[in-house]
Formats: sequence, C-alpha cells, structure tokens
Amino acid sequence: MENNCEPIFKRVCVFCGSNSGHRQVFSDAAIELGNELVRRKMDLVYGGGSAGLMGLISKRVHDGGCRVL
Repeated sequence: MENNCEPIFKRVCVFCGSNSGHRQVFSDAAIELGNELVRRKMDLVYGGGSAGLMGLISKRVHDGGCRVL
C-alpha cells in the first residue's frame, strides 16, 4: 500500500486470551500486533478485557494514540 492511499480498514476486531499464555512468544505477538495497529493508525474493537494478551494489545493501541472501543 502506498503512503498516500487511505487504508481499506480503519478498525479491527480482536479476540484473544485474557491470560498471557505459557510462552513468551504469545505476549511478543500481542505487542507486535498492537504496534502494527498503531503504525497503520487503526482503532481496536475488542471485548474489554484489560488482562493478559487482550490487555497487552489494548494498552499498546491506546498508548499509541489510537482508539480502543
């Protein structure tokens, strides 16, 4: 996608665990997803959990200046 194009999606809905999982790779992937949403200036629609993987994603998106719905 070129920088001057509007993104097709402005929001993405994510459902994942309220637990961080047993392996660090899960937390790393959640943070990476949050970073990518911020990079693309996409809002997050999710179930409202603030713990575990959902908490990591929502905090990163919120801290990055995007909306968390």
